[in-house]
Amino acid sequence: MRLLLVEDDSELAAVIAEGLHHEHIEVSSARSFAEGRDRAILGSFDVIVLDVMLPGGTGFELCRLIRERGIETPILMLTARDAVEDRVRGLESGADDYLTKPFAFAELIARVRALGRRHPTIAPERYDVANLHVDIPTRTVERAGVRITLTAKEFALLEYLVQNAGTVVSRTAITAHVWDENHDPFTNVLEVLVRRLRRKIDDGFEPKLIHTLRGAGYRLGF
Repeated sequence: MRLLLVEDDSELAAVIAEGLHHEHIEVSSARSFAEGRDRAILGSFDVIVLDVMLPGGTGFELCRLIRERGIETPILMLTARDAVEDRVRGLESGADDYLTKPFAFAELIARVRALGRRHPTIAPERYDVANLHVDIPTRTVERAGVRITLTAKEFALLEYLVQNAGTVVSRTAITAHVWDENHDPFTNVLEVLVRRLRRKIDDGFEPKLIHTLRGAGYRLGF
């Protein structure tokens, strides 16, 4: 499960993220309204957890914006406010559930898992682009009948590219999928990873499938 946590309290966010990691839930964190908005729009998550009070806006406003963008990911509002009108406002903004601070971590986990089950992500298990074949469950990759071995990061990158085949995906979007919130998007790690994947997927094969669009991002297609 992939979860977006939008919480401006860095200490609380770290504690929540660590606990979720122990439950085998992958966490991407945002500390402000703007960062939460960008990650929610660009990323693909099973559940979003929003704090109400955020720098640059409120969780209510962010929840409403997410819904206006057509994103149906389940949203859990997390806040110290416990007034009935705040709970109602959160639900009217498009939230699916509401949990007030302080809370028992076991209850947070139970609510997150319940939301994830309510809105399971349905995606193809196999992708075929030209003579490239990617099987997600078995993590099997073949090009023109040749089996290709990838590292975990290389496979994560390829998985995201094939899921968006024919579409230009930005550096920010790729970073949100392949790395966690601790990754520095201004390093050249992504370029290095793309070069490694291109050597394995494209070198010696036709047509070339991984394309760089300067200033825009990357596209997989022919």
